[in-house]
Amino acid sequence: MRKAAARRSKILEILDESNKVNVTELSEHFEVSEVTIRNDLDKLEKNKLLVRAHGGAFKTNNLALAVSEKKSINRDLKRLIGKTAVGLIQENDSIILDSGTTTFEIASNLGKFKEITVISNALDIVNNLAQFDNLKVYMPGGYLKEFSMSLVGPMAERNLKQLFCNKLFLGVDSIRSNVGFFTHHMEEAYLNQIMIEIAEEVIVVADSTKFKKTGLAFIQNFEHIDKVITDDGIDENDLKMLQKNNVEVLIAGKTE
Repeated sequence: MRKAAARRSKILEILDESNKVNVTELSEHFEVSEVTIRNDLDKLEKNKLLVRAHGGAFKTNNLALAVSEKKSINRDLKRLIGKTAVGLIQENDSIILDSGTTTFEIASNLGKFKEITVISNALDIVNNLAQFDNLKVYMPGGYLKEFSMSLVGPMAERNLKQLFCNKLFLGVDSIRSNVGFFTHHMEEAYLNQIMIEIAEEVIVVADSTKFKKTGLAFIQNFEHIDKVITDDGIDENDLKMLQKNNVEVLIAGKTE
């Protein structure tokens, strides 16, 4: 037990220096099996000291991860949430897919529709949609934030204000109890606010870890959100808080 405790303490030191760790590299560094390292990371995650990802882990206070890194975090939950979100879309709908790794999973499941219109400011999402020939895809333009692979700025804002959609699927970085929804970047927060204004229905897609995280830029309060799709890891207090604020909560993968 003492060896395990010392090893986990050292893992946290390495994580503090490099912001992320790799299972294989840790296994070689400590001369233990990868199974042992995964067990260490799982224990540390349960204590909210890091966030597990495919092949390794990230710091819990590393607020703004690149989109390529974020895609590996809670990947299975995001896929499940994405499939649940697609179940809300109807033929001939016009939808907005905000930039994000969970909305990316929604885009991956749109091949079954005969015709829908998709508006997105995310380059990776639009590239993903190119595999389907049944979609009308619109981009609002703007300048590229490479960190999130999204287009933002005055051009994007001006063009979005000319549009309307049936459903907005909004990815967020943080949900703060009785406050609202947050992202890490001011430009994206303002663009999100415009998306909310032009949407008939606003649906936030966020795994349950987003209730434990913080974000810099305020997007909107609960009054402007119709639904939240999350996973069964949501805390009971967070669930009641959303319901108290008249937000319908859908648990991904749960059948009535």
